[in-house]
Amino acid sequence: MKKMKKTIGQLGDIDLRMLRIYKVVVECGGFSAAEVELNITRSAISLAMSDLEDRLGFRLCQRGRSGFALTEEGQQVYEYTLELLSSIETFRTQVNTLHTQLIGELNIGITDNLVTMPKMKITNALAELKRQGPEVVINIRMIPPNEIELGVLDGKLHVGMVPTLRSLSGLSYQPLYEERSKLYCSDEHPLFDAEGDIDLKAWDAVAPAYAQTPEIKTCYQQLKATATATDREGVAFLILTGEYIGYLPEHFAQRWVKEGRMRALNPEEHHYETQFSVITRKGARSNLVLETYLENLDVGGTEPV
Repeated sequence: MKKMKKTIGQLGDIDLRMLRIYKVVVECGGFSAAEVELNITRSAISLAMSDLEDRLGFRLCQRGRSGFALTEEGQQVYEYTLELLSSIETFRTQVNTLHTQLIGELNIGITDNLVTMPKMKITNALAELKRQGPEVVINIRMIPPNEIELGVLDGKLHVGMVPTLRSLSGLSYQPLYEERSKLYCSDEHPLFDAEGDIDLKAWDAVAPAYAQTPEIKTCYQQLKATATATDREGVAFLILTGEYIGYLPEHFAQRWVKEGRMRALNPEEHHYETQFSVITRKGARSNLVLETYLENLDVGGTEPV
């Protein structure tokens, strides 16, 4: 590593602001992508990065026509920034435990398309948390299950809602939902008015491009999968073309079923169940906001199942 030209003295609010901007730039992979996330102009981001580099005494990243890339120093500063911001949040959390007023943040990772679940556990628990702590800041990230698990493990997320496909040693799992999925086609598909048994291998189908349990994989092995989708919304897009059949959660497909645009194919035979869990990090520091939210979810604490 190159020798530092300067040393950092007392950190001020402006330093923290620049470090937060830098964190987003790194995670977005460049200035342009960070504009939307930060809601500030690219020139403002560039100025903040230049000021931060001047403050530190070395370049953090290479940017230009060749693309965006971190320097060796930049990578280490990013890692130190994560530790610093995590420590600030930990301090806020610890202070929060000294009184009963709910203050702080709740960072949640949620798998796509759970908002239409009839019981609305997640929604109702968030509403109750906001009533109990009007000053609580709620941040929701809709990301794939593996990213949610990593986010909870490294402390970026306080809690996550994921399908129960595996159990990681550093996480606690509590049952949340059981979701039924059925095999659907659209009203534009030749099978829409079909009765009786169906030769599934005779029809193009869409399969998920994400992990599934062995039991669920068995259902997809019966299909002629000629397309994939990374989430359930992508599956719905392809089913609605009239060219594919595919599995969707019944609560998610219900809107199109009511409109007469989809129907389930032999639902008594072609269906499967998916278990969803609330995940938290084992050994995480006490957090009154998180504890209150989990109580509202009524998942019985944070001990592993």
